Amino acid sequence: MGLEKLNELFAGRKLVIATKHGKESVLKPLFDEDLGVECEVTTSLDTDLLGTFSGEIERTLDPISTARRKCELAMDLTGADLALASEGSFGAHPSAFFLPANEEWLLFLDRKNQLEVHARHLSMETNFAGQEFSDLNTLEDFAQQALFPSHGLILRNQQNCNFEIYKGITDQSLLLELGEQLLKKYGNAYVETDMRAHLNPTRMKVIKETAQKLLEKIRSCCPSCSLPGFAVVSAEPGLPCSWCGTPTRSILFQTKTCTHCGHTDRVHFPQGKTTEDPMYCDRCNP
Repeated sequence: MGLEKLNELFAGRKLVIATKHGKESVLKPLFDEDLGVECEVTTSLDTDLLGTFSGEIERTLDPISTARRKCELAMDLTGADLALASEGSFGAHPSAFFLPANEEWLLFLDRKNQLEVHARHLSMETNFAGQEFSDLNTLEDFAQQALFPSHGLILRNQQNCNFEIYKGITDQSLLLELGEQLLKKYGNAYVETDMRAHLNPTRMKVIKETAQKLLEKIRSCCPSCSLPGFAVVSAEPGLPCSWCGTPTRSILFQTKTCTHCGHTDRVHFPQGKTTEDPMYCDRCNP
């Protein structure tokens, strides 16, 4: 029923990917194959108008609202009624504060059927970093650690300042030339990773992983209305230990809710096991 419903809803339709940073390279193959859509990109949409990583334009909306706005603009420009957009952010990991993290949101919007499905993915696989430098050796060391030149860099006169900024640097000689220019003018300068997807293969990989999670949610159809987006919204621990029966931190049940009709199911033993190994029990293995 699920596969038939997906074919009925999406096969042969045009899906516009709202991006100016090459995300279609990982998104198009997945969605073309999984949903049978025909993906395209509009060249007239400037998604930077909704905010930039480098700070020239401030983001004023939350990630989902920003992705939704990208989809709406792309559909208005192309006449398509099916769209896909992503939004990313970078900073300290919410639980491992000393490590950087990449949070990606991906939104699938279907105007025709009034459907919206999104996925969130948090990854510690990122080169996100920045550093002040006062000599070219420090700049070169940072570049090496940041996976340059396969990953782009940004130079500016100082952190969080857009007075003099150079983005999308992927050439060693240009990096050193601009670095020397900034040092002569200011005495020190700032280098940071360029987190735009087309200049950051590590981020592009995380976007692909987010897309796979989104497609999994789309493929999950509601048992009540049969529409896509029947997804896990919460999980509760308490799977009992196989030795002593004490509730463990492992998942006992998940709650799944339809994003369209609101139907909710509680799914016990979602991992396919009714007890947990004692090595994960705080009583047997404190």
